[in-house]
Amino acid sequence: MPLHLPSFLNFSERSPFVLRRIRGGDKQAAFEFCEQNPIDTVFIRQNLEQAGLSFPGAVGIFSKPDYELLSIMWESGMAVPVGFSPAGLDMLADYLRSRPKGITSLVGPRDQVIGLWQRLEGDWGPATDIRDPQYSMEIDSDPLIDGDDEVRPAQGGEGKLVFPVAVAAFKEEVGYDPSEHSNSYMLRTRFLIRHGRTYVKLGEDASGQPRVIFKADIGALAGGVAQIQGVWTAPDMRGQGIASAALASVIRQLRSDPQIRHVTLYVNHYNTPALRVYEKLGFHRLSDWATVQL
Repeated sequence: MPLHLPSFLNFSERSPFVLRRIRGGDKQAAFEFCEQNPIDTVFIRQNLEQAGLSFPGAVGIFSKPDYELLSIMWESGMAVPVGFSPAGLDMLADYLRSRPKGITSLVGPRDQVIGLWQRLEGDWGPATDIRDPQYSMEIDSDPLIDGDDEVRPAQGGEGKLVFPVAVAAFKEEVGYDPSEHSNSYMLRTRFLIRHGRTYVKLGEDASGQPRVIFKADIGALAGGVAQIQGVWTAPDMRGQGIASAALASVIRQLRSDPQIRHVTLYVNHYNTPALRVYEKLGFHRLSDWATVQL
């Protein structure tokens, strides 16, 4: 196996740039970086807002001698790189190869994710799945169709109804059960419910017991951006327009919040039914994203 010498260590004196961990004193600079592209950086911004003075999952490239922050990668199992030049991706790949691999996926703007993966594939590959491209989409007006008045934020006591649906949605989208090896997905589900970020429409099963027939999460919320994730409709209820009307209601509720300036999502290019729903609602394509599952 070839020996990879991290360029951010070996050539930092000659290079006009340096890659290093983001520290507490860099927090304002990191917020200002995110403001330049709030949609692509919503996941990074969310983690910055939730962190204290330590950011163990964040690294960035700084220019010298003024140390302006030019790019950020946030890692918390999922790695999200934003703003790296080709030379910066070289430095980031060297950095990642120099440490134990704790990353399970790369997610974000296509040029960043695919560019980084091209540099890492020889050492980390093969990938278990590459979703390329994914469409980053935004709706910047009220939905073009009527909403469903029965859609609302899930309540605290409804976690037992929501959790199996959340797992089913994740398995359909990603391909494996996120609850098999830890309780982190359950904790995430509870967090979203507790903060009013899971929207549901309830119905009844054959025995008259309540069940979830529609769910959508605000999976990332920061910097005025609400990113919708985990959209799911009960399989026996699909094809009836439930998702369209339910999402229209979610969007209207989000847009009524004066702190939310952008309502966004990203979707696999081959998911034709979902794309039809989103376009029917009024979403338009902003840019291409990609996901590499490791």
